[in-house]
Amino acid sequence: MTDNVPQETLEAVFGERAESAVQYHDMLATRGIEWGLIGPREADRLWARHILNSAAITPLVPEGASVVDVGSGAGLPGIPLALARPDIHLCLLDSLLRRVNFLQLAVDELGLADQVAVVRARAEEHTQQYDVVVARAVAPLSRLVGWCEPMMGCLMIALKGDNAEAELADAAPALDKLGLTAELRRVDDRVDGQATAIVITKR
Repeated sequence: MTDNVPQETLEAVFGERAESAVQYHDMLATRGIEWGLIGPREADRLWARHILNSAAITPLVPEGASVVDVGSGAGLPGIPLALARPDIHLCLLDSLLRRVNFLQLAVDELGLADQVAVVRARAEEHTQQYDVVVARAVAPLSRLVGWCEPMMGCLMIALKGDNAEAELADAAPALDKLGLTAELRRVDDRVDGQATAIVITKR
């Protein structure tokens, strides 16, 4: 058991990288809190609320995709996604130096340098395009789609909470203007039973 998550669950999600996921959890629980990237009250629920919740989008990402995690912060959902999916290539994008320094430290210590790049930039300034854009707890969907659409090759996945349906309704004019379609998807997060993702595609 690790923080009330069975080892078999970690192995089912992260495969041979289960121990790396534990290492990342420990980084969040120590330096992540010390650096102000994770709230102290989150320490006892990092697996359920953050790491496994982030990894829940794994089945939605096409094989071999290039992915950008916008507003990556402490590496959520990007690092759990990269650990669960060694076939993808990932960019962790954030504008704040403290976060970027933490992300680079995590990539180096977890041995992900061949798979994951860290870029310091605002989403609206980053011009590279990726197959998939992912985001979690960055901004309301109505604003997020405008920032992310230029980077989006075919798919965007936004992890949302209980307000997902309302955010999707509020974002309808922005989605229509950009020629995007969206749907709510429920995905298994291995702890709480399901996570809510808004999946956006180009028409």
